[in-house]
Amino acid sequence: MIAGQLKLGSRALFVLLAAAALSACSGNTDDLRAYIDEVKARPGGRIPPLPDIVPAPSFSYEANGRRSPFVPDTPTIAVSSNPDAVQGPDPNRPREFLEQYPLDTLRMVGTLEMGVGDFGLLQTSDGLVHRVTIGNHIGQNYGRITDISDAQIQLVEIIPDGLGGYLERPAAVGLSD
Repeated sequence: MIAGQLKLGSRALFVLLAAAALSACSGNTDDLRAYIDEVKARPGGRIPPLPDIVPAPSFSYEANGRRSPFVPDTPTIAVSSNPDAVQGPDPNRPREFLEQYPLDTLRMVGTLEMGVGDFGLLQTSDGLVHRVTIGNHIGQNYGRITDISDAQIQLVEIIPDGLGGYLERPAAVGLSD
């Protein structure tokens, strides 16, 4: 019974302390009210008009042998002195989804055999698994898949040779443990 009275007394003490703390928050705000009344009593003014808008000078385009600004530049095909050089990647080919990932961030997690053919299963760094087949492109160096086995996905990448041309480089993504 004494313990119950102590709990009740401590609760009452807590309520009294909270009420005292909250009553300190309601301070004298007469100076704030006087400032607000003074600002409201000021006469209203006119808003100045917007400045005149000066139009940009017009430009008349005359070709005179220049390229059209409305047609994208056609990339020039670089010719290398390297005898192993190959034609560069096709700039007009739409990029596939897995070409945004570096090759070392893709993990092979398995294969899938269906009636239409064999598929490789690649997992991206965000954990999503994607199905690929021969001829798909992966990696940031225009890698084209050439073979899919149970242990790895083989591909050929097209990389710059440093002499203005491109080289084909074999690469592979092995099965993860």
